[in-house]
Amino acid sequence: MWDRLATDGLAILVIMCLIELIVPSRAKGPVMWGFNLVFSLMLFASTLYYAHFGSVPTYTALRELHQVPQIKGSVESLIEPEYFLFFIDLLVLAILWGVTLSKPKSMRLGRRPVWKIGVAAAGVVSLILSGWYIHNGGKIENEIVQAENLGFLDYQVAAVLKENRQNDEITDGNLGKTKSEVKKLQATFAYKDASSGKGNLQYFGAAKGKNLIIIQMEAFQNFPLHLSLNGQELTPVLNKLAAEGLYFPNFYQQIGQGNTSDAEFMSNTSIYPTGTIAMSTGYGDRELPSLPRLLEKYNYESSTFHVNDVSFWDRSKMYPALNFTHYYDKPSYTNDHFNAFGASDEELYRVGVEKLSELHKQNKPFYAQFVTASSHAPFNVPKDRQRITLPDSLQGTELGDYLTAINYTDYAIGTLVERLKQNGMWDDTALVAYGDHFGILPKLASEEFISSELGIKYNDQVSRYNIPLLIHIPGQSSGKVVERVGGQLDILPTVANIMGVSLAKEGFTAFGHDLLNVDHNIFGMRYYLPTGSFFNDDVLFVPGKGFDDGTAISLKTYEPVTDITKYRADYDYILKLMKLSDAYVKQLPKRGP
Repeated sequence: MWDRLATDGLAILVIMCLIELIVPSRAKGPVMWGFNLVFSLMLFASTLYYAHFGSVPTYTALRELHQVPQIKGSVESLIEPEYFLFFIDLLVLAILWGVTLSKPKSMRLGRRPVWKIGVAAAGVVSLILSGWYIHNGGKIENEIVQAENLGFLDYQVAAVLKENRQNDEITDGNLGKTKSEVKKLQATFAYKDASSGKGNLQYFGAAKGKNLIIIQMEAFQNFPLHLSLNGQELTPVLNKLAAEGLYFPNFYQQIGQGNTSDAEFMSNTSIYPTGTIAMSTGYGDRELPSLPRLLEKYNYESSTFHVNDVSFWDRSKMYPALNFTHYYDKPSYTNDHFNAFGASDEELYRVGVEKLSELHKQNKPFYAQFVTASSHAPFNVPKDRQRITLPDSLQGTELGDYLTAINYTDYAIGTLVERLKQNGMWDDTALVAYGDHFGILPKLASEEFISSELGIKYNDQVSRYNIPLLIHIPGQSSGKVVERVGGQLDILPTVANIMGVSLAKEGFTAFGHDLLNVDHNIFGMRYYLPTGSFFNDDVLFVPGKGFDDGTAISLKTYEPVTDITKYRADYDYILKLMKLSDAYVKQLPKRGP
């Protein structure tokens, strides 16, 4: 958008004028060099960020810089040579600075009073115009469109103003009032048909008193399920679980800035990520209403297992906030050097079953969360762990490496099932498995390439965000495909239902719904897609500046939907619901020391 470069030009001019007016003459050169270098680095990093997240970063992303070394491999794969053009102006500046220094001191403009007045005037005019841009663009909900209209620097200012405005609104409210408003708003959406009545809840208490294991599968999309490659079943274990249990093929990610950790947060709280900060970092100091807290009332002990260091994504804060009794991180496992994170999924499950079997022997019911890492980008599965043979056309490709990693993740889950059977726990355990987020980036494997290589219909938005959800209930004799559209917020209400926990009786505020007992569903997404995006029974809707210039795509055909007028109420509803979710989580009490 070349016509919008003026917005960044004005913001930069404000900063340069301040440097010219405030910084002593001898220091101006180094300071200008420093500003140029920092700004170039910001643009370079933000371009990488956008390539991965599909979102323009704000100042809040700086809080997660310490996480970057942990995902070095994923980041490096996104760098393109043209990104380094951001630094070419440093060479131009060096030449100009050299020319300026060669002039006699008497000719340098920096010492003339008239020059100073001109700089001050330019700075004031630029500041006023930038403020005008921010005022007009600040009302745009879609962050990408807002950034396009404001430019990178003014977008940061708008983000600060928006955050402060929202915090002021939340401060004026209270938790009880917010919960009441949530309940009132949710009653306006017809999640249940009037004709369906108030009969018994389906599957309520189907796994009451049983152990609960939830597996969060790293970068696991739904399309590999029930797919074969040269006669090789890609996910035989999950296919079998789907055939014997509940399978939700129309299930989608909703994560925010915290990625994997946000998926953990949502599945355990049914609260929207704010999208401005990883929830573990921003709200790890709260007492979060959660699945571990709900099950604690039924004498359950909750543990979480992950092969990485617990400090990654500030899980050391989040796990106590969620009320997990134990966490088992990197030191708990034997490092078999599977990938950059260390231990393999097989080792994760070996240690997990070892710890859980001790509780089982004590007749202590447990809830265990496993967060896998073996299918993490860049999908480098060691040769001796690869279990499928790729066709020549997929050798050395992102798609081929991804399918190899997914196949291993599936195999490792099979080892968990076998260990549970060997230790007499399988028949007493409900097993839930879901993907945390997509794995394949469009720039590394296009929808055309995926579709042609695998013989499937793949869409960069719908298929990309489509993740699996499977639930195995002990004693269930036959499987069921649940077509209801759902998102990660719906995991807690659905699981609570099968565990025999009534959220209504517990007074639990959930922003998702029990997928086994709703006739319609709607849920928002505001990371990887802009604020105002939502899924309902029919479409994925993505706004433009607002609703009217938004686009919708059919979840069934992947074709554009031209008449979007009937979805306006859904758009307004989701915006209100997400704002209430933000208010709710920010008003939750902080934990004691």
